Amino acid sequence: MTPQAPREDFSDADIEISEPKDYAAGLGGVFHSMEPAIKTMGLARTAKLMTKINHKDGFDCMSCAWPDPDHRKIAEFCENGGKAVTWEATPLKVERAFWQEHSISSLEDKTEYWLGMQGRLVEPLHKAKGSDRYEPISWDAAYRIVADHLRALDSPDEAAFYTSGRASNEAAFVYQLLARVLGTNNLPDCSNMCHESTGTAMSHTVGIGKSTIAYRDFGESDLIIVMGQNPGTNHPRMLTALQEAKENGARIVAVNPLPEAGLIGYKDPQRVRGYVGKPTQIADQFIKIRSGGDMALLQAISQRVLAAEAAAPGTVLDHDFIERHCDGFEEFAAHMAQVDAREVERATGISEAEIDELAQAYLAADKVIICWAMGVTQQRKGVDTIREIINLLLLRGNIGKPGAGASPIRGHSNVQGDRTMGVWEQMPDSFLDALGAEFSFEPPRHHGVDAVHGIRALDRGEIKVWMGLGGNLLGAISDTNLAESAMRKTRLSVQLSTKLNRSHVITGEEALILPVLGRTEVDLQASGPQYVTVEDSVCAVHASHGQIAPISDQVRSETAIVTGIGHALFGDRHGIDWLAMGRDYDVIRDHISRVVPGCESYNEKTRTRDGFVLPNGPRDSRTFPTDNGKAHLTVNELEHVACPPGRLILQTVRSHDQFNTTIYSLNDRYRGIKKGRYVIFVHPDDLAELGIADGDAVDIFSEWRDEPDRVLRGFRAVAYPTARGCAAAYFPEANVLVPLDSTALESNTPVSKAVIVRLEPARTPAGVGRPAVV
Repeated sequence: MTPQAPREDFSDADIEISEPKDYAAGLGGVFHSMEPAIKTMGLARTAKLMTKINHKDGFDCMSCAWPDPDHRKIAEFCENGGKAVTWEATPLKVERAFWQEHSISSLEDKTEYWLGMQGRLVEPLHKAKGSDRYEPISWDAAYRIVADHLRALDSPDEAAFYTSGRASNEAAFVYQLLARVLGTNNLPDCSNMCHESTGTAMSHTVGIGKSTIAYRDFGESDLIIVMGQNPGTNHPRMLTALQEAKENGARIVAVNPLPEAGLIGYKDPQRVRGYVGKPTQIADQFIKIRSGGDMALLQAISQRVLAAEAAAPGTVLDHDFIERHCDGFEEFAAHMAQVDAREVERATGISEAEIDELAQAYLAADKVIICWAMGVTQQRKGVDTIREIINLLLLRGNIGKPGAGASPIRGHSNVQGDRTMGVWEQMPDSFLDALGAEFSFEPPRHHGVDAVHGIRALDRGEIKVWMGLGGNLLGAISDTNLAESAMRKTRLSVQLSTKLNRSHVITGEEALILPVLGRTEVDLQASGPQYVTVEDSVCAVHASHGQIAPISDQVRSETAIVTGIGHALFGDRHGIDWLAMGRDYDVIRDHISRVVPGCESYNEKTRTRDGFVLPNGPRDSRTFPTDNGKAHLTVNELEHVACPPGRLILQTVRSHDQFNTTIYSLNDRYRGIKKGRYVIFVHPDDLAELGIADGDAVDIFSEWRDEPDRVLRGFRAVAYPTARGCAAAYFPEANVLVPLDSTALESNTPVSKAVIVRLEPARTPAGVGRPAVV
């Protein structure tokens, strides 16, 4: 039976709330992955795709960027990877009848879930200026519209080219080339909203903004500290690596405000005992930290490490490593001596005994890995917090040796590869020099806008054309109302997409939707079937081969669309053969091999079954490409989140059935939520102090500086064992509460993990229609 798209949007009227789970995966993970796949795609299509996902001759999962092991299992995917494949490879289509029935304005009150469930986009669509409808358009006409708008700009900087982490390396390379040949570095991307703090901190301290470990290091580590990360939902295959690490004797410590199921226990669905036995305990110690307290915790651990060295000189620190490879130690040690235990307790909300336990675990371990994700990066002091991670690792030489290192866990499949390929508004001159030499033009040198600055520029009317290569900026960015108002001021908005989302509904005066191939689909160009390449969280680059026929003969690859626009805009200017790159991706990879450091012989390397690993000085040879060739121990002033009485510190989070802004279902079974999303999780003691009962309807007001409150109305309060004084709500719904200008110092990443909110009794009952956004 052909699947049907939902006709009506949902409310939370039928929401069901139960106790949260204390383990992840197991039989439930298999069922909740395979049941929707078989129901949507059928058994044969499901079997073909699920046995090829993340395999060496298959396609790379379009979900997270977790690295692949050397030896693959038959089912080398997680529950949410399976859901991502089902979501993309659905046979359901958005046909012309949909656009005849729905005006654009009639879609404005639809949720991300409803929009995404309508099916795959199958032909180019155009909204003319003054129109309220999308109409089919030819590809040539679509390319001309984009080219005409770009030529009409008074300055190249009146255009911006946004990128999602699902784009391949080939698409990302030609995309940044398109922008720079035009004359702008306006290349905001999803990294600006997630791991920009990581890149900023690590580039300064160790000279490279990427992981300093390999996949095998997890199995060799003595201690793995997982900070601000929920692997059970966001990177489920990581749980297998953590389980194997424990079997090899590693200790695991989780640091998180929420007691997430995947950090508590794990039932491996590829082992018999994953069904009949008890869950593997993941965290040996679970530190339920106050939001924003990570920096204080890290400083307290470093202080104890230095104290242990003072008590037994020459036996604790790796003096040889520090002397040969680091600078700044004396200043750092003097600063750590001033760390105030009372300030640490206020910042973290945890006891000295818990800190002592973690410090002893660190001192007892010879090889330590520290992992982190959005819970760290999306803090005001996120950059300084990551510098403190590096400080702690450097003290005992835990970078550049097996089983040890810094491990930022990326949340989107090729977001790291996009940056490697030049998608950044601040690429260094060395890259721009190589790009200019390869293509015989002078790239722009001034820095462009990132995502937050891009929205501000849109709001001021300074950007006239906004193009999105994948992704859903309006669903992902902070301060939703302001961002949507800003986007409406553009002359032209262009989205390259597989399925509908909010960024197709809130448009410029004129708009285009250009439908793209998915990772699962065969990419057939004039020279034959093409493969693309991606980079994972540990700098491994490998090929991805589509497996099934495209959803429509009118969808095109991202690479072909970008090169088609390039040809329409530039012709053969600078001697760049855009059409040749679109016909044969080997041409692009040859260019990459001469422009991107570490990608020499790119065609040859990516044709091997295992691909290759990009060079990484800190990991490979303890060489640090910093300003002076040494890793920097740094001094960072502690600043914890100040929360007035009667307020809470809100963080935005994903539900389990969600990937970024894509909603697979209305359930979050690990947290005990079913058939709803308009909830706020609050500790029961905090609810009692606020005079709010579990299940009450509340209005959520975010307070920031002297700006008017941002408000979400009609949410349901859920008593939940989070850290005291903290709260959590789902994004993208709660993004409206995050002020656009509330960003991390230095990285400009939205501070989505430290929003000061107050709760008031709701004006309307919870679950009645969609909660109002004011």
